[in-house]
Amino acid sequence: MSEQVTYLELSEEGGSSHKFYEVKVSGVEVTIRYGRIGDQGRIQTQTYSTPEKAQAEAQKKIKSKRRKGYEPAVMGERKKRPITRRQITSTASKSKKAPLLWRFKSGSAAFGIFIDPQYCWVGNQQGKVFKLNHQGEVLNQYQLPDGVKCIVADQRWIYAGCDDGNVYDLSGKIPYLAYEIDENIDIFWLDIYGGILGVSDANGAVVKIDAESESQWTRLSKGRAAWMVRCDQSCIYHGHSGGITAYDIDQGRQLWHQQTNGGVLFGWQESQSVYGGTSSKKVYHFSKKGEAKGIFDCDAAVYSCATSRGGEYVFAGDSSSSIYCFNKDLQRLWKLGTGCGSAFSMQFFEDKLYIVTTDGSLACIDATDEAIKAAQAGEIPQAKTVNIPQDLKIGSVTNSVEITRNKEDGVIVECVKVGNKLKIRVVSPNYNPDWFVQFPRNIREEGAKYIVESVEEATQGGFYRAYGDIKKLIE
Repeated sequence: MSEQVTYLELSEEGGSSHKFYEVKVSGVEVTIRYGRIGDQGRIQTQTYSTPEKAQAEAQKKIKSKRRKGYEPAVMGERKKRPITRRQITSTASKSKKAPLLWRFKSGSAAFGIFIDPQYCWVGNQQGKVFKLNHQGEVLNQYQLPDGVKCIVADQRWIYAGCDDGNVYDLSGKIPYLAYEIDENIDIFWLDIYGGILGVSDANGAVVKIDAESESQWTRLSKGRAAWMVRCDQSCIYHGHSGGITAYDIDQGRQLWHQQTNGGVLFGWQESQSVYGGTSSKKVYHFSKKGEAKGIFDCDAAVYSCATSRGGEYVFAGDSSSSIYCFNKDLQRLWKLGTGCGSAFSMQFFEDKLYIVTTDGSLACIDATDEAIKAAQAGEIPQAKTVNIPQDLKIGSVTNSVEITRNKEDGVIVECVKVGNKLKIRVVSPNYNPDWFVQFPRNIREEGAKYIVESVEEATQGGFYRAYGDIKKLIE
């Protein structure tokens, strides 16, 4: 059977686009391969009822890409470009040192961090994600296909957004592909609420993506290079070079915009507030109604910020490897050196400040009043240094699934074809048969049944979400 191949590329000089799109037609099958030039890319195959329909659909896809500026090219002539990364430099701090309790060396510059009551998560630019306890002991390691831009939590789910444009679910023993972001979006940051994803990109846009990786709306804000995105039940808050803009999460209607002096690099939210750290050495505080609440002054560009619960204390990390603490009345209480680079990201949790840094450290800092007073007097504890254990097992992304015959292990779901897409429905009783299930995208197989640890209704309503370990059911 003859195979027809069309290979296209879109590469803008000085721009962010450097992508390919390949269409193969073989009989009734159309295979699409797309991604960044020089990468293997992602592959999707669809089957049509006749070869004529397959040809027609292939031509439709090719024409659509040509309208967007893609041109025929020879594979391999253009070389791979470095992926867009947050361009940040770090200088050593001359401040007194912060009271570090422990420091874990992940091996590469780290952006991703999340702290919950049980674990501390860190993800670095080598695609490595580590799970530690609060004493700094390494429990698990995951290897993802590309550098980790951020780690976010959504109820019980833990997700890592990577430079390959994918989002991976880390809630089970091995990572699963949870979201595939559109190839035209050059991701800078992301956040998630109720299974709904907010993504900021290199061009200053923010995109809402649903549980099936479908874009719901895109809005171009009043600035470029948009790093900050935070989501809650009603809004997406977008920080960019022109300030912070709030959009209604359902329709993408702009609710308010506040200009900042300097581009927003990192954002934080509390129940009633949003905060943006900026290149102009300031942290801006706005209410979620768009009211200006205050500005916290630092001594260098602010890479990250966070608050204690309710915003009683505001923390900031700058480009000179310093961290700051302010009270809610804008008074600076202290400035201390990290001793391990500038804090790309941070989170406050139960009287401790956790940071991930330019040298790849995840550091736990004692932020109690007593510890800070002692640090200001030059008395700091001897920090424990934690290295990667030699015998640590590594969980990697895989398309294979463990097999079981036991129907009592969990909830039974089934993969069905709806149009040209594979969807998941619950087979077990007492679930809505019309609702689909958010389910790993890389293990879906038409007609297959799976046992899922649990299936839960999404807070946004209208669909379910699979949680935990997954096994393929053999009957």
